[in-house]
Amino acid sequence: MTLSVRTSLPKIMRRAAVAFTAGMIGLAGSVFGLSGTAHAATGIHVSNGRILESNGNDFVMRGINHAHAWYPGQTSSSLAAIKAKGANTVRVVLATGHKWTRTPASEVSGIVSQCKANRLICVLEAHDTTGYGEDSGAATLSQAVDYWTGIKSALVGQENYVVINIGNEPYGNTNYTQWTSATQQAISRMRGAGFQHALMVDAPNWGQDWSGTMRSNASAVFNSDPARNTIFSIHMYGVYDTAAEVQSYLNAFVNARLPIVVGEFGNNHSDGNPDEDAIMATAQSLRLGYLGWSWSGNGGGVEYLDVVSNFNAGQLTTWGQRLVNGANGIAATSREASVFGGTGSGGGTAPNGYPYCQNGSATDPDGDGWGWENSRSCVVRGGPADR
Repeated sequence: MTLSVRTSLPKIMRRAAVAFTAGMIGLAGSVFGLSGTAHAATGIHVSNGRILESNGNDFVMRGINHAHAWYPGQTSSSLAAIKAKGANTVRVVLATGHKWTRTPASEVSGIVSQCKANRLICVLEAHDTTGYGEDSGAATLSQAVDYWTGIKSALVGQENYVVINIGNEPYGNTNYTQWTSATQQAISRMRGAGFQHALMVDAPNWGQDWSGTMRSNASAVFNSDPARNTIFSIHMYGVYDTAAEVQSYLNAFVNARLPIVVGEFGNNHSDGNPDEDAIMATAQSLRLGYLGWSWSGNGGGVEYLDVVSNFNAGQLTTWGQRLVNGANGIAATSREASVFGGTGSGGGTAPNGYPYCQNGSATDPDGDGWGWENSRSCVVRGGPADR
């Protein structure tokens, strides 16, 4: 997402593409294949299609985006306010210096410290890649990797608290078929540079993947990561204006045991009216993360995407009320990460009727998906017994 209206395909063309890819859902398992377990993962990591903390606790993101790159003076108060609304995660906009003023390592260190102080998991994203191929000023994913390696000192040792979102919406509607190879190369370079963090990759087509490019190639991208620690992010705006489209897309990843989050979404947009009720309800039923766009400061005709007016935490907008206090909203469903002393997303009951293990895979030494807590069997979220 950018602060102004972006170019997108006409609705009818996007609809045709979505209809075609939705028709391929039955083939999702064969297209994707099953994903493996993270190899030598550190901190937040992926296992069996689930996002886990270092102790094995399931972690479901519930959060809000904040545009630090454009409003650095608002970051401190915004992170505190986002936490106060109940969020467990914040996605923070950074800039590589290609389109917007570069966010230096010292500044990133401060952001990470503020996230930790507010007990928020921090998803850091490089925004300059937005719409590459269609936006002539956008950076490449390779240039985004250059940025991350340049600020590596601010990130090493923060693997329990930070997810690196390599590049925001890295392709527009032009040359988006290059997304797969470019994303694989970016992941390879990040691992080669020594990053052990969970990496997040955004879909092409301005993040909405109407072409099904990310969905069809997610398994290949995931398996190209030697750490098997890559999270996929879909941005849901006008393309996802029906429950069927939302459910089809998210279920394709869940069925293929590939980790997916809704990295951005809203209740309205210039390219159509997203079904925010279906997005939030489906994410909750599938135990998937979502991150609403965005705290405040939107312009260019999309001011309705502000969660609060004028960075005032006491002035929730219509969208903010829905996101924070509505059904399946942040206040009702967010659980603080256990790294901060919270319960994470442990607890609750598995489909087979057994309780979920509060301590995740730490109580499952043989890896069969079953643990033992409080003198009874429990199920590890996302494990073989979670059926």
